Amino acid sequence: MTGKIVQWLSLLGSNAWWPGFVRGRIYGGVLKSVCVPGLNCYSCPGAVASCPLGSLQAVLGSWRYSFSFYVVGLMMGFGLLFGRLVCGFLCPFGLLQELLHRIPFFRVKNSWRWPLYVKYVLLAVFVVALPLLATNVVGLGDPAFCKYICPAGTLTAGAPLLLANPSLRDAIGWLFVLKMSIAVMTIVGCLAIYRFFCRYMCPLGAFYGLFNKIAVYRIRLEEGNCVGCGACSRSCKMAVDPSRAPNSPECIRCGDCVRACRFSALDAGFFERKREGRGENLGNREGCVE
Repeated sequence: MTGKIVQWLSLLGSNAWWPGFVRGRIYGGVLKSVCVPGLNCYSCPGAVASCPLGSLQAVLGSWRYSFSFYVVGLMMGFGLLFGRLVCGFLCPFGLLQELLHRIPFFRVKNSWRWPLYVKYVLLAVFVVALPLLATNVVGLGDPAFCKYICPAGTLTAGAPLLLANPSLRDAIGWLFVLKMSIAVMTIVGCLAIYRFFCRYMCPLGAFYGLFNKIAVYRIRLEEGNCVGCGACSRSCKMAVDPSRAPNSPECIRCGDCVRACRFSALDAGFFERKREGRGENLGNREGCVE
């Protein structure tokens, strides 16, 4: 319950400028110079801060700068401190995906594998390489991921702005059709697969995942307490086996595996807690879930 409260507070706090949805205008105040940790489109009518991915692409594509110590440093700071805990608790689009997955629909099992490296390709090519290298005659690069792919921007920014501004509808062209098609595919994916976008497409999640093994907040496995029952892996909606890879790049730190473990083999937090030993805590394996 606490986790859901944090997710809702992050969503509402990142999109606190409610008049924007009525007026169809983007907030342009001083807070827009600040980056939130999760994926939250700059152009969303309610957004009061900036998305780190959009900010990074904007700086890389600028003719003035080729690197942003502020944005990259902030992203690395969040990664080193939280890892993909940001995805699990602080990303507004992550919560929207979870809400979509609650809608009754055909479910795809966790064993289904779409290439997990796609999000890393999107990070390297569309977030970094294209804005930096594919520049126009005046030396400006497009924010390629935001412009051509990002379904979060389409659903939370493009669609609301079009609904509130009839004049913008005349400007709809092939690019909007492309992005709306990707957004629809993402919605269907989220209906069938838990956090489809997080798992397969999100460059920000890919970036934070690189820090999971060294982040201060981490999942800790006490191998002496693990009885190999598999309860943790069955509970994981991201298809991670915490008994083998407790800090997998795919882990979003939701804590389901810790709650599922009946033998105190798993723990999550910033600091390692003192846990009972195998003999003191387990007794025997009769409670093991087969």
